[in-house]
Amino acid sequence: MEYNFFATISRMKYIERWALMRNTRPENLSEHSMDVSMIAHALCVIGNVRYGKSLNEEKAALMGLYHDATEIITGDMPTPIKYYNSSIKESFKAIEEDAKHSLLKQLPEDMKGYYEKLFFKSPELSYEWKLVKAADKLSALIKCMEEEKTGNKEFVKAKEATAEKVDKLSEEYPEVKDFVKEFLGAYSKTLDELN
Repeated sequence: MEYNFFATISRMKYIERWALMRNTRPENLSEHSMDVSMIAHALCVIGNVRYGKSLNEEKAALMGLYHDATEIITGDMPTPIKYYNSSIKESFKAIEEDAKHSLLKQLPEDMKGYYEKLFFKSPELSYEWKLVKAADKLSALIKCMEEEKTGNKEFVKAKEATAEKVDKLSEEYPEVKDFVKEFLGAYSKTLDELN
């Protein structure tokens, strides 16, 4: 039997993010997922080496890779619509849950258990899931910074709102605070400055 899971997942590259915004450079879901994966991994490493935690950084990286995979089915719903009111928010959560199940049905039965852990939150990885969510916000902030750096004013308000969310996450998670302090500013540098 032939299974469609990986071919379907590979279509993340066709899902454009920030649909309502004028972008100087489009960002697709594959790019975003890789960024979230790397940042989530880094946040867990910071938690382990600096704060004595026992976080599963490899699992967090994989969770970051798949965190928005449902958008292959649902598309990237713009935030103002997705969170317009509690009714829409709850309905969209239910749609996302159905999309997760639809994707997992595309795997052989003996592999599903491994991937379910990457799609559905589990108590043993609850802190890692929170850091993946934080990585998602950091990735969005980085995109806003990159757009602003090119002179695109379209992202000014999005940057302010996202920076506020990241500030709140920094208060709650020391890993986020450290990442912001030590790594975030470098995203504003030019290639020559990075070298």
